[in-house]
Amino acid sequence: MAEHRAMQRAALLDAARRLLSEGGTEALTFPALAERTGLARSSVYEYFRSRAAVVEELCAVDLPLWAAEIEAAMAARSTPQQKVEAYVRGQLALAGDRRHRAVVAISAGELDQGAREKIRAAHGGLVAMVVEALAELGHAQPRLAAQLLQGVVDAAVRRTGPGAAEDPRTVADTAVAIALHGVTP
Repeated sequence: MAEHRAMQRAALLDAARRLLSEGGTEALTFPALAERTGLARSSVYEYFRSRAAVVEELCAVDLPLWAAEIEAAMAARSTPQQKVEAYVRGQLALAGDRRHRAVVAISAGELDQGAREKIRAAHGGLVAMVVEALAELGHAQPRLAAQLLQGVVDAAVRRTGPGAAEDPRTVADTAVAIALHGVTP
């Protein structure tokens, strides 16, 4: 029974990811989740009490996986410059991943305080990963530099979303250049 519930919950989360990446927060409804999974709408409520609860669960499941991917990419690099580049490129690569598009979609939507705090904490964990590399590069305030760098990454993610005019590789190259050299060409 527990295994069946776990499989149903996983199916609901996968359906939620697809709905969010295809249609944004408006697409994430319990009727749509029920339709995608073949469950009765009332059954969806047995797993999640609200859309915010679905979002919180997605964050709890997916954000640590993304952080681990970025951390592994950074650990595979030897210089601080390479680590910063891996940090930027890793997040931008995830922007093309269906799981990441779902979180981008939900972060723009209405979330309860708990869900917003979980997303902020996860992003704080991402930012913390690059602090050491920025310190090695000689930044006097590496934590502040890391937060500002994350702002560049967030802006680049928005520029690579559906319907974006720029080529994602160009956006990634420009974001890396700004991260490593500022706005000086």
